[in-house]
Amino acid sequence: MLWNKLGFIDTDEIAFDWASNSALTPTPFLLDDMTIRVYSGMRDEEGISRIGYVDLSIDDPTKVINYSQKPCLDIGFDGGFDDNGIILGDIIRSENELWMYYVGFQLVKKAKFLAFSGLAISKDRGETFSRTQNTPILDRSDNGLTINAIHTVIKENGIYRCWYAAGDSWQNIGGVDYPKYNIHYTESSDGVTFNKDRVDILCIDNENEEYRIGRPSVYKIKDGYLMFYTKGTKTGKDYYPGVAYSQDGIKWERKDDDFGLPLSYDGFDSIHLCYPRLLAVGNKVYCFYNGNNMGRHGFGVAELLEW
Repeated sequence: MLWNKLGFIDTDEIAFDWASNSALTPTPFLLDDMTIRVYSGMRDEEGISRIGYVDLSIDDPTKVINYSQKPCLDIGFDGGFDDNGIILGDIIRSENELWMYYVGFQLVKKAKFLAFSGLAISKDRGETFSRTQNTPILDRSDNGLTINAIHTVIKENGIYRCWYAAGDSWQNIGGVDYPKYNIHYTESSDGVTFNKDRVDILCIDNENEEYRIGRPSVYKIKDGYLMFYTKGTKTGKDYYPGVAYSQDGIKWERKDDDFGLPLSYDGFDSIHLCYPRLLAVGNKVYCFYNGNNMGRHGFGVAELLEW
């Protein structure tokens, strides 16, 4: 793939009075004929993330035209699975509603954190979201004792097909524990119920020096499915996307060199480039992604020039 980097949305320059920094896992959504809305996790001074948005012009996706005056979705109740932060998984339309699949974080004594999946629904065009329940829709499992994080949902032939990151252990790098996880597939008949008799299929595992591979972003293409993901190695220096292809969405072939969007020589994406998410607008395809420190200062925008 060949890309043209269009620019950087510096969320530090936006006058949020409820958030201090970051735009974690930017997730673009075509709100209307004029607006690309990018939902992301925005942190307060204690590092706790809530969901907000930045609206961009459809004619110039580097131009900010609006932003959320308050969180679209706040953290959960004290003691809940999402009481210490939330980030985006996916946004889908369901008739006149928007469904937000999100990842909730909770701090516990004997692990760095827990991260499980919730669902919230908007009936006001994505301005605010309300939880469908206060418990995870994708809770812990034998291969996801600490992490089961939905990142893509596609409704196909009446089935909600979901790709998620699952993990249950940690990798110590330079004295810091980082989560270990890989990519799994599950499905649901209603998009809400996953935990009973759940399908659980390993799609992509770590290879060689990798210890984590996640944030699966899956798209239907002409001859099957395309997946972007982000992978990290035990050196602690590499945090960069990869690409895989599949005919059925379950068995995948990795082609990481196809991604083609390089680090910059300097600036916000000179060290890390992660969590890419695509949005088709007319005959154009844009990629929204985080840079250094996983989106500490905002997100980048690139345009696909050649597939």
